[in-house]
Amino acid sequence: MKTIQVDLGEKSYPIHIGEEIMIHFPDMLGRVSSRSVSLLVSDELVFSLYGPTVLDILRGAGYRVEAAVIKGGESCKNLTTLDWLYEQMIICGLDRSSTVFALGGGVVGDLAGFAAASYMRGVGYIQLPTSLLAQVDSSVGGKTGVNLPRGKNLVGAFYQPGLVLADVSLLHTLAEKEYLTGLAEVIKYGVIWDTAFFEYLETNLASIKTRDTECLIHIVERCCAIKAEIVSQDEKETGIRALLNLGHTFGHAFEALTGYEQFTHGEAVAIGMVCAARLAKNIGMLTAAEAIRITELINNYGLPVDYGNLSADAIVERMRSDKKNTAGQISLVLPAAIGQSQVCTGISDEQIKAVLK
Repeated sequence: MKTIQVDLGEKSYPIHIGEEIMIHFPDMLGRVSSRSVSLLVSDELVFSLYGPTVLDILRGAGYRVEAAVIKGGESCKNLTTLDWLYEQMIICGLDRSSTVFALGGGVVGDLAGFAAASYMRGVGYIQLPTSLLAQVDSSVGGKTGVNLPRGKNLVGAFYQPGLVLADVSLLHTLAEKEYLTGLAEVIKYGVIWDTAFFEYLETNLASIKTRDTECLIHIVERCCAIKAEIVSQDEKETGIRALLNLGHTFGHAFEALTGYEQFTHGEAVAIGMVCAARLAKNIGMLTAAEAIRITELINNYGLPVDYGNLSADAIVERMRSDKKNTAGQISLVLPAAIGQSQVCTGISDEQIKAVLK
């Protein structure tokens, strides 16, 4: 088992990464109360696969744990589901010493984390990510929240978990589409931060696509290490943490315009990274050769590089409602080279539309 520390003073926490490590989970819960009721939040699919086992592990170690199971999928990451989750917390008798366990992908983690952040003004929570996207990205850093009809993650809070346990053995039951959606976030880390990691993704493509365990542990560890380093410097995204949004401003627009049904989050981000690379090339930030490498890596992993027939005007309008914008200007993360990126403002609508059909 490998452990990475997110250094945030009193809010610091470990990320444990390995294979078949869930059985050791109770040994990591020194600060979790066994007297107060805890809640395991999951979705229908994940709970059917792992819920009873996790409940048995926790209950066998003396913890009082109830379960709350949501339908799952981006379409249920909303205020209606959040309200239902609050009701379950009340019904189950959670108090200020309780803990929320988030067993699932990014939707479950974001919902459960926000519920924990806001219930009784904050109870503890722990991330048990079961998707690649959640293990490499969304479970780390304390971003929690829900979507509104007008945009993604517009309501939420920065609220750090007590720990993250990433058991890569859980990734073998992921549907191929969900596995690929996580690889988009993996590629993002190479583009924004680590040239050698980007090259690793190019060289080991076949093994990563077949979910080789050694490769899985390496990519989860490297992505978490990068994110831990960034979050430790900038917890609430006032500076360097914004780099983690590469492809997201475009991607969130694609998701919202298609009702969160046509693209997974990772697919939308993948297309967004292609658009960002194309825009960076057009304004002279990125060489054409590197823009091609980024697009080819995304395409070679089986991720989409095209958003279909969405209107360029509609895309830009949605991008204008993104929460990362300031003073009415669209804020975009653009690659300056493979392994380097920067936040750019002052990009005109015409320049953005030039990379859209």
